[in-house]
Amino acid sequence: MKKILAVLLALVMVFALAACGGGSGGGEGGGESSGDTIKLGWLGSLTGDGAVWGTCESQTLEMLIEQKNAEGGLLGKQIELIKYDTKGDANEAINVTTRLTSQDHVSAIIGPNASGQAIAMAGILSGAQTAGIATVATGERVTVDNGVLNEYNFRVCFIDPYQGAVVGSYAADKLGCKTAAVLYDQGSDYSEGFKQYFTEEFEKLGGKVVIEKAYSAGDQDFRVQLTDIKNANVDCILIPVGANGDLFVIVPQVAELGIDAILLGGDTWQSEDVNKKAGPRLAGSFVCNHYDATDPALKPLQDAYHAKYGADATIEVNAYMANDAFLLWCAAVEAAGTADPAAVAAQLTQVEVDGLTGHIKLSAEDHNPIGKEAAMQTYVYDEAKGENVETFVEKYSPK
Repeated sequence: MKKILAVLLALVMVFALAACGGGSGGGEGGGESSGDTIKLGWLGSLTGDGAVWGTCESQTLEMLIEQKNAEGGLLGKQIELIKYDTKGDANEAINVTTRLTSQDHVSAIIGPNASGQAIAMAGILSGAQTAGIATVATGERVTVDNGVLNEYNFRVCFIDPYQGAVVGSYAADKLGCKTAAVLYDQGSDYSEGFKQYFTEEFEKLGGKVVIEKAYSAGDQDFRVQLTDIKNANVDCILIPVGANGDLFVIVPQVAELGIDAILLGGDTWQSEDVNKKAGPRLAGSFVCNHYDATDPALKPLQDAYHAKYGADATIEVNAYMANDAFLLWCAAVEAAGTADPAAVAAQLTQVEVDGLTGHIKLSAEDHNPIGKEAAMQTYVYDEAKGENVETFVEKYSPK
């Protein structure tokens, strides 16, 4: 009899623990596993070449969540950020996506800002029915891979075909360039894709890419490639860097060799580090950006970021993209009335928000922002500060 009572007591305790949500899988729909908190995941590069972007992105989310929690949180609950370093590696992105979805039971994942990592995550996200909201992953295959929609991959940025087309069109249409060179990172899907779409648009409008030169991220001497480009006597040079630290080396060597062609770039140029370290030759370059860097609407975030992380903390494009991804996720959670991952994912193409990079409404067909314009910027060198200042030129769409 005592043994039977002991077994019955043990069973009662097991059922009681289950009813209270004991263990890592309890709670409504994964994203609310602790009852009084909603878990949001983040992944990105905190080490390696992309660390400057990942650090800014994750810190911005920490700051935004702190502000949101101080205002009462979401659905009356506090938000908890769970973040992991992918080390810039696609396989590590798969590993941490698995952990975020199967162990941490997050409501959604914000990030990464790298296309290769975002593409690699697709299968894990789909199996877990959990949305990944990429920030600056502009590769076309992030959301639609070989014509097939990645059902749980979303993003708040425009894509490489559009970005490449914008710069190619702008060079021919607005800058009057007839010939171009491309210096690209042969190990970067982003750089290769940008080159392709730039070339297609530039040549469609009558221009000609007369020379292409490859390099590997982290190279320190570009003089051989740049000398060949100089001898080609082109009007402009596209430099779609995979890691923006390469610009610190490339741009001074362009100046050293006396190359006077217009320099062109994309969103990977967007960095206060680039402004400070690339040198005076950056002035007069043109770059395609996700936002108007002179927009006064950015100032509250900038002031809050510097107040929290220091006056010298650099603010990357990732800060503004993370802001917009966070706004979109919050709107989806509120519309769903729950942090359940599948329910939140279903709302991401239904809600819309006014972000710092523009109005965000995702297409149900490709999960990309609808009608988002690019901002063209140039650089002016400030002698007193010893750095370049980004100057907004105009919003622009390809011809």
